[in-house]
Amino acid sequence: MSFLKPDPPTPPNPIDTARASTGTNVSTAVANAFLNNVNQVTPTGNVSYNPTGSYSWTDPTTNTAYNIPTFTATQTLSPQQEAIQNQREGSQLNLATMGNQQSQRVENLLSSNLDTGASPYAGQVDWLNNVAPIATSYSSGGPIQSGIGGFGNIVNSYGPADDFSADRQRVEDSLMARMNPQLKIQQQALQQQLADQGIRYGSQAYTDAMNTYNMQANDARWGAIQQAGQEQQRMTEEAQQQATFQNAAQQQGYEQILGQGQFANQAQQQQYNQNAALAQFNNLGSAQQLQWHQAAFNAANAQRNQWMQEQFALRNQPINEITSLLSGSQVSQPNFVQTPGSQIATTDIAGIINNNFNQQLANYQQQSQNVNSLVGGVLGLGAGALKGGYLSDVREKENIEHIGTVFSAKNVDKDDRMGSVLAEKAELPIYKYSYKKDPASVTHVGPMAQDVEKIDPGAVHTVKGRKYIEPERVMGNILRAA
Repeated sequence: MSFLKPDPPTPPNPIDTARASTGTNVSTAVANAFLNNVNQVTPTGNVSYNPTGSYSWTDPTTNTAYNIPTFTATQTLSPQQEAIQNQREGSQLNLATMGNQQSQRVENLLSSNLDTGASPYAGQVDWLNNVAPIATSYSSGGPIQSGIGGFGNIVNSYGPADDFSADRQRVEDSLMARMNPQLKIQQQALQQQLADQGIRYGSQAYTDAMNTYNMQANDARWGAIQQAGQEQQRMTEEAQQQATFQNAAQQQGYEQILGQGQFANQAQQQQYNQNAALAQFNNLGSAQQLQWHQAAFNAANAQRNQWMQEQFALRNQPINEITSLLSGSQVSQPNFVQTPGSQIATTDIAGIINNNFNQQLANYQQQSQNVNSLVGGVLGLGAGALKGGYLSDVREKENIEHIGTVFSAKNVDKDDRMGSVLAEKAELPIYKYSYKKDPASVTHVGPMAQDVEKIDPGAVHTVKGRKYIEPERVMGNILRAA
């Protein structure tokens, strides 16, 4: 009898993995070559790609041979371009022949050095030195007048300190002295008139008549006050005009003295400008002389340079003619469009194989962990342990919950020839439970004696009507490791 545990997965062979990865890469590269070698047809010509052979390549890691195709690109000109090519090749042959003939002339020309003895003279530096000296200073024209004499003080106030308010008050008092007696007489006359008309004092008519009189009297008094203010304004304006006249006289004196100083400075400036103009005139004359000498210097050099360029041209012309004859134009190649490249992604076969192995290994480790947990529960000591076995009768348990199954072995026959016991696979359920008589209700994991008895009756015995499991018999027969 044996306990069946899951077999670990077989690791992938690295050589087989490398062979599969290399084969995938080679196949992808060949497919991409066929995709990207696109034949093209243009107005000036065509290009075509054709597999014209192959070569064998052996992977040094796996010793696997691969047959790699080879391609040939063929360009074909259009009939018009081919005719142009033939004409140009004929022209190039003729030009090359003439170039060969002219090369003998060039050989004779280059055998002697360029003779510059007959060239014109170059400009002389002494021509630029015979120039009048430049004026760097001149007279300032006399001192500048920076100050002026006295011209009187400015008047910045006018009139008395109270701004003619006392004069205004005297005018106002004079007018009121003349007006108030007259207003008093008019008031008494109005009161007598109202009494004669039977209008009593304190009546509404009396009050309205007196209010009208008071307003007229107030208007008369305001008129007097206004005339007094006008008199004050007149006196203020007279004082202002007097101060303005004094300041105008002071300004006139200032401007006269200022004009004299400005006249003196203008005369000095004029003398200064005349001296500066004279110096500038002298410098302009010197600059004109320098320009004349510079022009003569440049003209001499230009004449010499022109003569030298003519001599170089005569010497280089035969060489340029031969170069032109030998550098014929090339035929135009067909213009092909940029073909978009198509790439097939390479399958990561090695990654797929390794990922599959890792998944199988993870499953195996999880299964082994589950089995070990279940087996540990079977062998755990619990409240039902007694001498001669473990109490595992289902009738003594509660809170029973099925948590898994252990694949065990069941005796079916004995092979005397092999000296071993034949067995077949059986399933032993494993439960989570607690004992009814355990006040702490401790949770245990293990099989039921009734299930073990079905697989191996000898591993179970009965005491006082309750079934016990013999752990040695379970470990030795049912759960014995293979």
